[in-house]
Amino acid sequence: MTIVECRNVNKTYHQGQVQVHALKDVSLSINRGDFVAVAGPSGSGKTTLLNLIGGLDSVDSGSIALDGNFFEQMSQSQLADMRLHKVGFVFQAYNLIPVLSAAENVEFVMLLQGIPAKERRSRARVILDDVGLAGKYSRRPAELSGGQQQRVAVARALVSKPSIVLADEPTANLDSTTGEGLLTMMQQMNREKEVTFIFSTHDKMVMDYAGRLVLIRDGGIVEDRVK
Repeated sequence: MTIVECRNVNKTYHQGQVQVHALKDVSLSINRGDFVAVAGPSGSGKTTLLNLIGGLDSVDSGSIALDGNFFEQMSQSQLADMRLHKVGFVFQAYNLIPVLSAAENVEFVMLLQGIPAKERRSRARVILDDVGLAGKYSRRPAELSGGQQQRVAVARALVSKPSIVLADEPTANLDSTTGEGLLTMMQQMNREKEVTFIFSTHDKMVMDYAGRLVLIRDGGIVEDRVK
């Protein structure tokens, strides 16, 4: 079943007097339960594609749908609600709140969703256990390694039970051993819980783990294959 549908998507940015065509007539379908790497060199358009799929930015032309709901037919409040309830984000820079503990960072999305405090605490601890951070609930980001911070970010993305997780260069700031551990964990969650993952990456290890590889260059898809 299709969860993401991109049809003839175009996106242009203006840098001073220069127009940058980030995406050119991109069409792509992602099925529920896919484990996809969108790969390409820096500036190829892969992060732009993830931002558009997550509703963080809007297309210039074309259309994108998540779970059959086309973004252009949704109000800003409806888009915000969709992001909150259906999309989990894992950012390259982690984007953890420094004054909050690991558990509080994980709870934050659930707080926005209005989930009661007792349930938030319980679910946060369970998911932190799942990502290998048992006993580190009260540690703040500065007290955690880069790999541990990224695991908190993954836990935060997964705890709200989204339809899809978008991960932008999730291994970029990690050593190979830590990165492989993170990918193994996400692959396990993909298989056991059927969470759909889309990664943007130029890391060969991420490409090797992916079940499907979408290669993008100069704003266009040049290859799309199931491995």
